[in-house]
Amino acid sequence: MFNFLEKNPFFFTLAFIFVFAIAGLVEILPNFFKSARPIEGLRPYTTLETAGRQVYIKEGCYNCHSQLIRPFQAEVDRYGAYSLSGEYAYDRPFLWGSKRIGPDLHRVGDYRTTDWHEKHMLDPKSVVPHSIMPAYKHLFIKKSDFDTAYAEALTQKKVFGVPYDTENGVKLGSVEEAKKAYLEEAKKITADMKDKRVLEAIERGEVLEIVALIAYLNSLGNSRINANQNAK
Repeated sequence: MFNFLEKNPFFFTLAFIFVFAIAGLVEILPNFFKSARPIEGLRPYTTLETAGRQVYIKEGCYNCHSQLIRPFQAEVDRYGAYSLSGEYAYDRPFLWGSKRIGPDLHRVGDYRTTDWHEKHMLDPKSVVPHSIMPAYKHLFIKKSDFDTAYAEALTQKKVFGVPYDTENGVKLGSVEEAKKAYLEEAKKITADMKDKRVLEAIERGEVLEIVALIAYLNSLGNSRINANQNAK
């Protein structure tokens, strides 16, 4: 066989590529699957956070903001600890982004507050004088989409095995249970908000898109990573 390969460069090249590919897969795949596992303490998104993530995608926030902190000192100093692959285990799709017209948001929940986000989304220049971000006043009017968020979370659980309804984890439950938790979580967010439309809506049992978006932004950072550990 080896004599045949030595006399036929074409087949020798094919054999070399085949062996090299197998060796590469043996070396790379085990580490890939290990890296793709959720990091310890990571919890799934709540239904409200999922609704906020959908708003984030719908409004195209990923076009101007990344969610990927690279392991460079300048980025770590500005945005916090660099991102780990296991932090994205429950993200479908990933929202890494490709531009930074605005700052990276992967750890924004660690240093921005609900009150800050409310002001920023209503009038960006009120908190960042040189901001070029447009105002998102329509988010203070439109109701968030609970049904789609719940359907997505349920799909994540049943199709992808995301650990909802586990001990010390995020409870999804039935539609009625999830809707109740959705409203209760929204009330905690709106307790730190001042906009009259938001407060009137929550009194009626309605959750506006701005509330869901802020819930999602608040979840970006250590609050999701340490959740299960803190619950023990």
